[in-house]
Amino acid sequence: MLPMQSRFSQWRHLAPLATLMLAGSLLSLPAAAQAPDADGNGKLESIKITGSAKYRSEQMASETGLSPGTTITKYDLQRGADRLAQLGLFASVQYRFATEELGVRAEYQVTDAPTLPVWFDNFPWFTDDELTASLKKEVPLFDGTAPEHGSLLNEISSALELLLQMRGVNSSVSSSVTTAPVTDARVVQFRVEHAGVNIASVEFSDPLAQSDRGVQQRLGDVVGQQFSRTLVELFEFEQVRPVYLSHAYLHVRFGAPVPRITGSGGSARVTVVAPIEPGPAFAWGGVTWSGNASISSAVLNGIIAFKPGDSADGMKLEAMWDAVRDEYARRGYLDVNLTAAPQFDDNARRVSYTVSITEGPSYRMGKLVLTGLSIEGERRIRAAWGIAEGAIFNKDIYQQFINTGIKEAFTGLPFHYEKVGRFLQEDTKKGTVDVLLDFQ
Repeated sequence: MLPMQSRFSQWRHLAPLATLMLAGSLLSLPAAAQAPDADGNGKLESIKITGSAKYRSEQMASETGLSPGTTITKYDLQRGADRLAQLGLFASVQYRFATEELGVRAEYQVTDAPTLPVWFDNFPWFTDDELTASLKKEVPLFDGTAPEHGSLLNEISSALELLLQMRGVNSSVSSSVTTAPVTDARVVQFRVEHAGVNIASVEFSDPLAQSDRGVQQRLGDVVGQQFSRTLVELFEFEQVRPVYLSHAYLHVRFGAPVPRITGSGGSARVTVVAPIEPGPAFAWGGVTWSGNASISSAVLNGIIAFKPGDSADGMKLEAMWDAVRDEYARRGYLDVNLTAAPQFDDNARRVSYTVSITEGPSYRMGKLVLTGLSIEGERRIRAAWGIAEGAIFNKDIYQQFINTGIKEAFTGLPFHYEKVGRFLQEDTKKGTVDVLLDFQ
C-alpha cells in the first residue's frame, strides 16, 4: 500500500465566499468491501483542520457540517470548505482528502483573517461578562472578537436572541462595524433592535460630576432616551470629561456604564451607574520646546497661559496648543505638526510638557481661483482679498475673509449665494497655496 501522503489529492483552494470546481485526479486503490471510491465518496473516517493560530481542529470541525462515520461525497467535502470560508474568520480555505479502505480522511487548511473586538451596546439585562460567557458556550468559535462579515455574525446574533428570550425579551439582534466612542477603535457592535428600555437616571460615582451644574443641565441628552452604552459613553466624553480636565484631573478615568434595570415589559427602566476615577489634580510645571527653528522659544513661551504652580486646566492646555499651531499658520506653516508629551510627577502633582514641533514648509500665496460669480462679483472679491500673490500665506487673513470679508465685499449688492465651497490647494514643490472659492 502506498504511503498516506502520496494518496492525498492535491489541495483544493477555496477563496472566502467562493466555491471552486474540483480539478485533477486521484490515485486508484485496490477494491475492498465498502471502500470509498477515488472521488471521495464513502464513509468519513476523520476530519482534521490545520493552519489556525486561534482555534483548535475540533472547534473548527463542527462548522464543516461533517461527522466521522457518515457517508459523504466529494460535494460534501467542498460544502464543508464553503461553510468554513463563509464564517468570515479565515482569509483562505483549502482542502484535500485521502481514500482508505476504512474510509475517507479529510484535511482542511485555513489561514486566519483579522477580527475585531465585540461591543455590546444595549443589553441592560446582562453584564458583558455574562454575555461573553454565554456566547463562548453556545458559539464554539467565539473568543470575544468577531469578523467584519460572515455567517459567524449570524450565529452570535442568534445566540444572543435566544438569551434574550430567556429574559422575556423577544427582539432581534443586529451587528455592524463601528468605532468605540472614546478610543475610536474599530469594533463589531451588537445591538438589540427596538429594545424599548429608557434611561430613568444617571448616577455618577464621583461628587464633582454629580454636583456640576453644567453636567446636570445636559443630562436631558440621555435621560428619557433608549438605553445605549454608546450614548452614555459619548455623553461622558463630550460633557463630563471636559469638566474634569478643566479642574486639572488629567488622569481621569471613566469605567464602563453599569445599567440597573427595574420593572419589566413596557414599564422597564434603567438607572445607569457611571464609575469615575478622577485621580489627582495637577499643577503646571513648565514646557520645553524642540524643532521650533522659525519661531523662538521665547515667542512660544509668550503664548503659554500658565505660571508655575497654576492649576493645569486641561481645556486651556488644548486651547494653548491650538494657539501655537495658529501662530505657525499665520506665518505660512500650514502643515505644522505639534506633539505635546506630558511628564507627570504624581508625588508633587505637577505636569510638565515636552513639545516636539515639525514645522514643514512655509507657503506663499499662489492663485486666487473663483467660480460661480458674476463679473462684478469677481471684481469685488479680488479687490477685497488681502494676500498678494507671492506673499507669505497668513491663514488668519484667509479665515477672516471667509467668515466676514466675503459678505462685506458685496455691500450694496444682494448676496444670494447659499454656500461658498473653499479649498486650499498646496504645491509642496513650489511652496505655494492656491485658494479656490466656489460660489453656489
